[in-house]
Amino acid sequence: MLKAGVASLSGLPALASGAPQAKNPDKIDPDAGVTAPEDLMKEHGVLNRCLLIYEEAMRKLRNKEEVSPEVFNHTAELIRSFVEEYHEKNEEKYIFPVFEAHKTLVDLVQTLLSQHRAGREVTARILRLSTPDQFRSQDNRAQLMASCQSFIRMYRPHESREDTVLFPALRTLLTPGQVTALGDKMEEDEHKVLGDEGFEKSVDKVANIEKSLGIYDLALFTPKA
Repeated sequence: MLKAGVASLSGLPALASGAPQAKNPDKIDPDAGVTAPEDLMKEHGVLNRCLLIYEEAMRKLRNKEEVSPEVFNHTAELIRSFVEEYHEKNEEKYIFPVFEAHKTLVDLVQTLLSQHRAGREVTARILRLSTPDQFRSQDNRAQLMASCQSFIRMYRPHESREDTVLFPALRTLLTPGQVTALGDKMEEDEHKVLGDEGFEKSVDKVANIEKSLGIYDLALFTPKA
């Protein structure tokens, strides 16, 4: 089992006077002052880190290095709970209907919806193939890597198109007050679906998997001169 852990944020500069204060003085509130589109983009960061985990785990398998099936399974579980059952549901419930009602970017929305459905099928396949019994088979490991690769190939352009086209356009269709109200509804859903500090706990989970793979240290990704 991967051990749970919370990265310390002590030592960061104090918040400016008048800024919202978090309950724990050593932690920054990730929701303070964040609008609905920014919140969705922030959540894409969790998804991107999951894609990185898939890539590193596949690299290890190809190089015949040791990698636990739990790395794939726990990452897929996080994608299911955080991305598919929370993040995407919010998009489908609150964001996509705005564009459909305004008859704007409808083709894009329909493609995004179909990709949500396809992604859930791929995640179910990854979960099935990453159980210890299934993972022992070389053929199943090959299928697992193919499934992860197809997931990555779809979601990189998927989230990029949302971040650069769909979410910025939301402000052109809604008033500032409507954007604020939308953010409040999404925040309520976060507590209902993920519980208290759902985003923070999801970030902790992805960080623990990164640590188990040895890719948590951001400096490792800096090109050497």
